[in-house]
Amino acid sequence: MEQFLINYSTTKTIKTTMKNLLTLLALTFFIVSCKNNKKTDFVLPTSSGNTNKILVVMKSNQWLGKSGDEIRTVFGEHQVGLPQPETLLSVSQVDPSGFKTFMRNDKAILIMQEGDKEQISVTKNKYAAPQTIVLATAKNEEGFVNLIRNRGKEIIKIFKDEDIKFIQNIFKKERLNDELFKTLENIGVSFDIPERYCLVDDTGDFLWLRQHLKSGIARGDGSNNIIVYSVPLEDETKVADNITAVRDTIGKKYIPGSKEGMYMITEKAYTPYTYDAEIDGKKAFETRGKWEVKNDFMAGPFINYTVIDKKNNRLVVFEGFTYAPSINKRDFIFELEAIAKSMKIK
Repeated sequence: MEQFLINYSTTKTIKTTMKNLLTLLALTFFIVSCKNNKKTDFVLPTSSGNTNKILVVMKSNQWLGKSGDEIRTVFGEHQVGLPQPETLLSVSQVDPSGFKTFMRNDKAILIMQEGDKEQISVTKNKYAAPQTIVLATAKNEEGFVNLIRNRGKEIIKIFKDEDIKFIQNIFKKERLNDELFKTLENIGVSFDIPERYCLVDDTGDFLWLRQHLKSGIARGDGSNNIIVYSVPLEDETKVADNITAVRDTIGKKYIPGSKEGMYMITEKAYTPYTYDAEIDGKKAFETRGKWEVKNDFMAGPFINYTVIDKKNNRLVVFEGFTYAPSINKRDFIFELEAIAKSMKIK
């Protein structure tokens, strides 16, 4: 009888142990499966940092040396079309030893790191979201100088394109209803324009919207303005050459000054810059320059996108212009660029 109780107790202990072991194995399998399927409740923190601003992570002695000088030269190039000198990007630097905790949450980060090859790679949302990290590697300081000199414009474009998407995602959540404006309906175009823009004029052929710069991504005193219209496509080879003449005609007809004989024109003392572009998959031209009011002292920067719509034998024009005396305007124009690049032609 005693032996029977011992055997029974041993058997029961073994069964209990096996049951616990199977439970543990099942739990382990579940955890591993969840990990492999990337099912996690972990949420990245929200990134910080303004548009057109990047954090450079590199050794302080390099930042003070030739490679740092090259970064300041390439990234510090002035944005064309602005009244005051403003750089393409605002740049700050931190030594790798200080790149920790909250600094890793910056929205745009350039890491300069020693490596076997001169190359760049892009990582998204590593420490925060949305976030873009460009890793630039080179063997030595000479390699870093060459890398920034040869691929600096490419790096700038990476950060600028992501900032455009960032702004557009915000505006999509607070966009105006296109159906409110007969000009957009008649032309057959749509934009992600935020609700804080108010109507100035809507003739059916010409739309003018204005935002007073008291809030939003671009803050300050003054106004951001949007105009939209279309004109017939006559000679495609002369489109770029005629952009200034067309905008001056529109300015005289639709954008008056405070007194008779005053109206918007292209500033004669500053030649606009025109570049090839693409909007909604169509060939376009981007023009940056300065506007002024004839016989008045009002002036500011503008950005113009003239899109060749061959299907409808016309040019669709979006222009944004800013009036903000005595303050920087780069970020105001950048916001207008983001709206322009959201254009969809029906």
